[in-house]
Amino acid sequence: MKEVFKALVVDKQDDQFSIGMKDISLEALPESGVLIKVHYSGINYKDGLAAAPDGKIVKNYPFVPGIDLAGTVVSSEDPRFQEGDEVIATSYEIGVSHFGGYSEYARIPGDWILPLPQNLTLKEAIVLGTAGFTAALSIQRLEENGVSSDKGKILVTGATGGVGSLAVSMLAAKGYEVTASTGKSSEHGYLHELGAKEVISREDVYNGDIKPLAKQKWAGAIDPVGGPSLAAILSQIHYGGSAAVSGLTGGGSVPTSVFPFILRGVNLLGIDSVYCPMDIRRKVWDRMAADLKTDKLLDFVQQEISMEQLPDYLPTILQGKVRGRIIVRI
Repeated sequence: MKEVFKALVVDKQDDQFSIGMKDISLEALPESGVLIKVHYSGINYKDGLAAAPDGKIVKNYPFVPGIDLAGTVVSSEDPRFQEGDEVIATSYEIGVSHFGGYSEYARIPGDWILPLPQNLTLKEAIVLGTAGFTAALSIQRLEENGVSSDKGKILVTGATGGVGSLAVSMLAAKGYEVTASTGKSSEHGYLHELGAKEVISREDVYNGDIKPLAKQKWAGAIDPVGGPSLAAILSQIHYGGSAAVSGLTGGGSVPTSVFPFILRGVNLLGIDSVYCPMDIRRKVWDRMAADLKTDKLLDFVQQEISMEQLPDYLPTILQGKVRGRIIVRI
């Protein structure tokens, strides 16, 4: 392998911020772990923050972002992984405090790595990435709490984003009746193609008025948005139903009351894709290669770009301009 290789490096010294391709060496990578030749990475919301001067997610500079990566083991200090193994690594501290996937090579702790599941290619795995894992974990938690396809409609908010669009497709493949919510009227056709039976606007979910209890509409909900709309959703969940929340693009404050919980037995399920235990992580990834795998998986690729194009594309995810997934060919 090469001793010097390419990586996307962000740097901030005083008030001066820079982002661009640089040559780095193996010595620049974290000292111990599994050395991986990276084939693919992706663009997630955290990656957009890491590449912004005021993103407040990177603690130490210079730094290599990229919270997802898929590739082949070059060498390993961990006996669980051997040269030539195909692997994936997402979340934990990758791309936040530990050099990430926007690099030809990455060195990752063995405890953060999964062998590539059978029935998935490296490219398919990175199309899923953290977004797919979050969607699948949301479905897993809903089902563990009694939600099933015969209980009624499932609402998916932020439905054109990575988590939302993958959730729509996975649920539809499992026979759920999916209602997709989006603020993009031009994307209704796209969401129907993914399997949504109904597409509604953001205002149909939350019109600015939050009632303690509203008409029961949804057996369950997958919500990567949060904020006031989550409060509205909770008031609309069926008796005994659940809402799985994984994001805060709509805000971090949820102005709800106790009534959905104590009068309808509604469950609010927090979805953490970052520090999710490895035994659960492995189970969910196996499902993404089996019953949650959609034949439309590669259709989620809005664009496949090179590392050199990253500075132009990373801001788009913070601006809400991404539909589905942008993957990065390393």
